[in-house]
Amino acid sequence: MQNTHRPVIAFVWDNFGPMHVDRCEAVAATGAKMIGVELFGTSPTYGWDAPAALFRKMTLYPEKPASRSTWVTAWRIWRTCRRERATHVFLSHYEMPAIFLAVVLMRLSDMKVYTMACSKFDDSRRHIGRELGKRLFMLPYNGAIAAGKRSQDYLRWLGIKRVEPGYNTLSLARVREQGASDPAPSGTPSADRHFTVIARLIKKKNLFVTLEAYAAYRRMTAHPKKLCICGSGPLEADLREKVNSMGLQTEVVFDGFLQSPDIAKRLGSTLALLLLSTEEQFGNVVIEAQAIGVPVIVSDRCGARDELVRSGYNGFVVEPDNPEGAAFFMKLLAEDEALWSTFAERSLAGSARGDSAAFAAAVTSLVGAA
Repeated sequence: MQNTHRPVIAFVWDNFGPMHVDRCEAVAATGAKMIGVELFGTSPTYGWDAPAALFRKMTLYPEKPASRSTWVTAWRIWRTCRRERATHVFLSHYEMPAIFLAVVLMRLSDMKVYTMACSKFDDSRRHIGRELGKRLFMLPYNGAIAAGKRSQDYLRWLGIKRVEPGYNTLSLARVREQGASDPAPSGTPSADRHFTVIARLIKKKNLFVTLEAYAAYRRMTAHPKKLCICGSGPLEADLREKVNSMGLQTEVVFDGFLQSPDIAKRLGSTLALLLLSTEEQFGNVVIEAQAIGVPVIVSDRCGARDELVRSGYNGFVVEPDNPEGAAFFMKLLAEDEALWSTFAERSLAGSARGDSAAFAAAVTSLVGAA
């Protein structure tokens, strides 16, 4: 029988990385009774170290099985939440059949269920039949937590009436502590900073165009700054070959995949973050950059720009197929120290919009209205 007294909140993700722990701990800090449920002990996509959690967390598959039944996974998700007497369950990956089946079982068990998503209508070419099918997947949900405005609009189009913002958030305090330096414009002098890319080395991150933008920037200035690329992925060899063909071996540094503390330290010496993706549901690294005062140059496909980036105010927004435009903005920030300092101050001042407290507020609003 459902607990009619204090709500018990469960959060379900495929794997808990630093950002998920941040969000859950922000909810726990409100005094809410909550648990975390992850499907796998390691991420199928990211190589992050599993952070220690200050809340109770359970793993359904500590070691990823060679094969798993959709029905069994759905049953295990439902059974775990049921055993823990969860009254409100927040789940990501609404498109997964196992998640959908688990959500149906939860609704039949009188639980309230909510999806967490950052997808936008403009992420890719949409087909009306497939989109209408997604609306069926949304029928069981009582509400949702979304990212920026485009994400909220998309979830409403899919049929969810109550949508709260605040999904893509991080602990700003954690990022600043890990950065181990004063936020910009303090800390490392602008003259000693470099441009940085932090991304998986995959097609949608648009890294070959980013290299073209960097090469164009170098042609515009007598004293160009270096570019650091942090990340790993299947395109690394091709990107290195491209850098070599451009004669930029000593100017473009490949740092490989970095854990959260190293990302924060790298951003502490960064002049501006580059994120020129052709598809980017959000871009959590924008929050990390702004947490320590680093301006950003992002593509208009980046979901984070909806809430966090004001072009010409605390960063710049450019089309993903416009390397010359990105190069122009890079030159501005690199050569106008007063402009860079102003953007850095504004980035830092507005960074609270990306803090995990916003996620906790969304959860509190949805649970309170149920």
